[in-house]
Amino acid sequence: MATSGFKKIPEEEEEAAAAASSSTVTSALLYNTTFSSQTHTHTLCATMSSAEGTDLGRVLCIITGASRGFGRTIAREMSRLVKPDSALLLVARSADDLRALQAELAESEAGRAGLKAQSVVADVGQMEGLENIVRASEENFSEEIDHMILINNAASLGDVSRYAKSFTDMGEVDSYLSLNVSSSLCLSARVLQAFPQRPCLRRTVVNVTSLCALQPFPSWVLYCTGKAAREMAFRVLAEEEPDVRVLNYSPGPLDTSMQVEARSRTADPTIRKSFSDMCAQGKLLTCEASCAKLMKLLLEDSYTSGAHIDVYDV
Repeated sequence: MATSGFKKIPEEEEEAAAAASSSTVTSALLYNTTFSSQTHTHTLCATMSSAEGTDLGRVLCIITGASRGFGRTIAREMSRLVKPDSALLLVARSADDLRALQAELAESEAGRAGLKAQSVVADVGQMEGLENIVRASEENFSEEIDHMILINNAASLGDVSRYAKSFTDMGEVDSYLSLNVSSSLCLSARVLQAFPQRPCLRRTVVNVTSLCALQPFPSWVLYCTGKAAREMAFRVLAEEEPDVRVLNYSPGPLDTSMQVEARSRTADPTIRKSFSDMCAQGKLLTCEASCAKLMKLLLEDSYTSGAHIDVYDV
């Protein structure tokens, strides 16, 4: 048999090759075992945390802008979809409205079953406010909690009575963006640091966004800028933190006090007329109808993390 072209490998090289092969096999086995264990744990936790999408688990839920409108409705609907011993943190600047909501939830069926609702009077545009929210969250967390949900709902319309070329004061613009962009990013970062990834803890961050994040509305430069910047921040978060479920939910034109302000103060006549027509034609959505769509998305949990989902697409 021809043997030309073949060369005998020295014994020490054979031993080194065998050792390397053994190490590779061992590493593969360890990886597969670890991966299998992690997958099993994730599946087990997911199974334990929700009974076929009928509830959101035993939840710690932080809701900003909870004193009125859409935020208040979220608190009410959320209370019906969480397990006993869940905790809702109701965040806003209005102490009286928060106390009334807290009392309402305490007297509800969920409250009698063990739901804890706590008011946190805080200005999310101030560092002290964010610190108070995180402190209250940590105080209300327990080892039984299997789902942390942060709803970034607090926002303001801004001055819609003027056009972009009139905004020459940097302090005015910075103040608006601090409340409507910086606060939600910094609160989300602080909450995720306070509750890091761990087995059997799901983490969900919701940004209440708007069509204005995607389309320009004349005389709404502050609102459109804030919503666009804020949504991009959460899209980036979804890319950076694949274990966190991130949702940009656009609730649609809601019948709230912000809508009244939009109809009465918007400088652009076309935009103002479109809102007035929607109101006159009964096309504004109730907070309850839009919130039901949000709850459906959270229960099904099948959306692409970071996606912008409009109420009319659900």
